[in-house]
Amino acid sequence: MNLRNLLLFGFVALLIVLEGTTTAFGLFGGSWNTALGILNMGLISAILALGVNMQWGYAGLFNVGVVGFVALGGLAPVLVSTQPVTEVWTTQGAGRLILALLIGLAVIALAIVLYGRLRGRNRTLAILAVLIGGFFLFRAVFDPAVDVVESFQPATHSNLGGLGLPVLLAWPVGALFAAGAAWVIGKTALGLRSDYLAIATLGIGEIIIAVMKNEDWLARGVKNVISIPRPVPYEVDLQRDPGFIDLAASFGSDPVTASTVAVKLLYAGLFVVILLALIWASEKALNSPWGRMMRAIRDNETAAEAMGKDVTRRHLQIFILGSAVCGLAGAMIVTLDSQLTPGTYNPLRFTFLIWVMVIVGGSGNNWGSVLGGFLIWFLWIKVEPWGHALMGLITSGMAEGALKSHLQDSAAHMRLLTMGLVLLLVLRFSPRGLIPER
Repeated sequence: MNLRNLLLFGFVALLIVLEGTTTAFGLFGGSWNTALGILNMGLISAILALGVNMQWGYAGLFNVGVVGFVALGGLAPVLVSTQPVTEVWTTQGAGRLILALLIGLAVIALAIVLYGRLRGRNRTLAILAVLIGGFFLFRAVFDPAVDVVESFQPATHSNLGGLGLPVLLAWPVGALFAAGAAWVIGKTALGLRSDYLAIATLGIGEIIIAVMKNEDWLARGVKNVISIPRPVPYEVDLQRDPGFIDLAASFGSDPVTASTVAVKLLYAGLFVVILLALIWASEKALNSPWGRMMRAIRDNETAAEAMGKDVTRRHLQIFILGSAVCGLAGAMIVTLDSQLTPGTYNPLRFTFLIWVMVIVGGSGNNWGSVLGGFLIWFLWIKVEPWGHALMGLITSGMAEGALKSHLQDSAAHMRLLTMGLVLLLVLRFSPRGLIPER
C-alpha cells in the first residue's frame, strides 16, 4: 500500500477521532459513543462493499438486489439465536407448517426432475400440472397452520422463534442463507445479459423483503423482533459490576457512559477480526490464478470462453461468494442492533449506498472498497446534521415565511445531494476510484 493510500485511510481515521474528541466549528459531536457507533457501522459497511466488489470488481456482475441478501443474513440471528416459542411448537400448527414447507420443496424438486427427463409438450403439461396442483396442496396445508402460529400472542410472539443457539453461530448461517438464495438466483439469471441481470436481482431482492414483511410466522413481519441475544455483555450488567465501576472511575467516567463505550469497543473488536480475515482471503484470491482468470472473464468473456473457461460456472461461483459476504454483514447488523426490523431494508440504504462505496473507493480493489465503506458511511451519518446547521446559518437573517421554512425543510435531503455530488466528483476526477485497481 503506497503513501497516498495510507494518507487516505489516515484522513478517514482522523475524521472518526475528531468525532470522538472535539466539537470544532460544530462539525463534530465530541462524543466517543457517536464515533464508535460510526466506526462499527463503517466496519460492517466495508464488509458489504467487499461483497459487492467481489461481484462487480472481480467479475463485472451487476447485482442490484444487494438489499435482499442483506435481509436474508439478518434473518439468521432470529432463527438461530432467539428462544423457540414452545407453546406454538406443542400445537399442530408448527408441525403442519413444517409439512407445508416440505410439500413446497417436494413440488419444486419434482418439477425440476420432470424438466430434465421430459421433452416438448409433455414436459410443459406435466410441469404445469405439478406446479398448479402442488400450489393448491401447499396452500391447503400452509394457510391453517399459519393462522394457528400467528394467533398466539401476536403482541409478543406470533412466530415460531429460533433455536436458542449462540448468536455468533448465526453469522455464518446468515452467509449460508444468502449463498443459497444466490445459487437459486444465479442458476436462473446469470445467463441473462447484464441489464436483464440487474432487473432480475432487483425484483428478487424486493420479493425477499416483501416475504419478510408479510410472513409473521417467520420473523414477526413488520412487528419486528427485539431483544436478540448479543455476543457482548449488556450495558446494565456492566453497570452493576463493582470491578467495572472502579475501572470507569479510574478513567474519570461515569458507569453509564463507560459501559456504552466498552460494549461498542467489544463489537468493534469482533468486526475488525471479521474484516481483516475477509481482506486477507480476498487479497489471496484476487492475486491467485483464480483471481486473474476472473478478471480475464470480466474483461472479455468471448476470449475467456475461447480459452476453455466455463464463464457461467465462474460467474455463479463469484455471485455466491459475494452474496455470502453480504449475508454475513446482514447478520452482523442485526446482532449489533439487537433487533430485526424488516421495514428498514430499503434499496437506497442497502443497495445504492453500497454501490457508491464501491465506486468511490475503487472497484476491483479490496482496499478501495474498505476505504469507500468508511468514508461514505461517515458522510451518510454526518451530512444531515451538517445540512441542518448550514441551513440554519443561511436562513438566520431571513424573515419568517414560506421560503425560510422550505430551505430549512430541504436540509433533510442533504444526504442524497451529497452522495450524488461525491459520486460525480469522483467519476470526473478519479473515474477508477480513490484507490484504483492495479
